Amino acid sequence: QVQLVESGGGSVEAGGSLRLSCVASIDTSSRYCMAWFRQAPGKERVGVVEFNTGTSYTSYMNGLRGRFNISEDSTRTTFYLHMSSLKPDDTAMYYCASDPLGPSGLCRGLDRDNFPYWGQGTQVTVSS
Repeated sequence: QVQLVESGGGSVEAGGSLRLSCVASIDTSSRYCMAWFRQAPGKERVGVVEFNTGTSYTSYMNGLRGRFNISEDSTRTTFYLHMSSLKPDDTAMYYCASDPLGPSGLCRGLDRDNFPYWGQGTQVTVSS
């Protein structure tokens, strides 16, 4: 069982930056696909970025690479989403998600159905 706890959300003006954190109760000797998703009011939850802890391969939602960046700390149990040049359209609840990797060692793609473990979310609000 993987537990995920997000933090770091808040209110920021357009053009500002935020760093979200996800503390994960994972076995660092195993490999996981870690991801950030977001859900705006009245919209579906969509993937923002996924990160393979075994290979460090990352995949970003179209248009977000360059503004958003995922990283992990030295303990490999805390994952960050660095967000810059924020826009009002980035307003959403942001969720951390995890999927233990199978024999292929590959992430299965930024689809919410591919991630069995979820945090409670942290709200990001960007004002114009």
